Amino acid sequence: KMVNLSVPDTIDERTINKKKLTPFTIQENLNLALNSASAIGCHVVNIGAEDLKEGKPHLVLGLLWQVIKIGLFADIELSRNEALIALLREGEDLEDLMKLSPEELLLRWANYHLEGAGCKKVNNFSTDVKDSKAYYHLLNQIAPKGDEEGQAPIPVDMSGETREERTFRNWMNSLGVTPRVNHLYSDLQDALVILQLYEKIKVPVDWSRVNKPPYPKLGANMKKLENCNYAVELGKSKAKFSLVGIAGQDLNEGKHMPTLALMWQLMRRYTLNMLEDIGDGEKVNDEIIVNWVNKTLSDSQKSSSVASFKDKEISTSIPVLDLIDAIQPGSVRYDLVKTGDLTDEEKLQNAKYAISMARKIGTRVYALPEDLVEVKPKMVMTVFACLMGRGMKRV
Repeated sequence: KMVNLSVPDTIDERTINKKKLTPFTIQENLNLALNSASAIGCHVVNIGAEDLKEGKPHLVLGLLWQVIKIGLFADIELSRNEALIALLREGEDLEDLMKLSPEELLLRWANYHLEGAGCKKVNNFSTDVKDSKAYYHLLNQIAPKGDEEGQAPIPVDMSGETREERTFRNWMNSLGVTPRVNHLYSDLQDALVILQLYEKIKVPVDWSRVNKPPYPKLGANMKKLENCNYAVELGKSKAKFSLVGIAGQDLNEGKHMPTLALMWQLMRRYTLNMLEDIGDGEKVNDEIIVNWVNKTLSDSQKSSSVASFKDKEISTSIPVLDLIDAIQPGSVRYDLVKTGDLTDEEKLQNAKYAISMARKIGTRVYALPEDLVEVKPKMVMTVFACLMGRGMKRV
């Protein structure tokens, strides 16, 4: 419920076990909660279902705060709250504002109104607000009569992040990279997060070659560019990524296509490494995953199959649901699954159910329901690969 309050529709509530709970169905609910929290960008690497079941205070409270924080900060985003443009300072442009984290934007917003009230600015949300005077002045400034709606948003043409960008960002944050990634492109411009991701995929990083903040005022961007050059070098020489025509400067300048190309290869390698770890080091590729999926479906007398990750049948989510039921027999409620000649809305309902069911049986899926409906091959591959990992753990 908390996850859905923070990021609506993350969990299909039809998958939540609510009646006559047993230790097994409770475990399923905990899996669903943890994997869904991870999918919205919570760092859950060191938190397990047993920790929640045992009610370990520091872990439970830590996870709850992450979920709440993501929900609270969701609207502190320029693409969703255009009135924030009023916070631009002299000499700044929209791009400068978009580079700020939600915390920085919130602090700037508070000081903007405190300044309007003729009050002292705050530098943090801890010691500077403990006497509550700042809250009093803020409330008096933004709603002097207690019921004012405030000014209408300033009409500005801005697009928010794409689903692909959000998926990559949530994946990175769930792995615990520091600093947290709030904006995919600007937050990767010094390559520190990218270099941390290399370590996550078992590519060794020589940290003595890496420039770390605080960067000098003069030549700061050159230090960041050196990191980006090193990140591209590692990708080509050690990770053996396909980075043709991609240079460190592209990452440093936040160019979308080169950055997304690198992000996808990092996420793909991370997913395949997971399968190789489970399979005692045996190399895995797309063909092996597709063959495993079809064999598992056939062995369980399922009628569905997939020719590739571009198979249009995937848009119904039925092959995904059949695979989930093959991995954990009896887990899918087929009375909830739409069949036949499906409308787009029926396909979406199936996809929401499939993604939540995958998480419920213990799979950490980052793809979104729309990725299945639209048959986005890259994200479809991650869904089947993660389910393969879950299936291979069965003994």
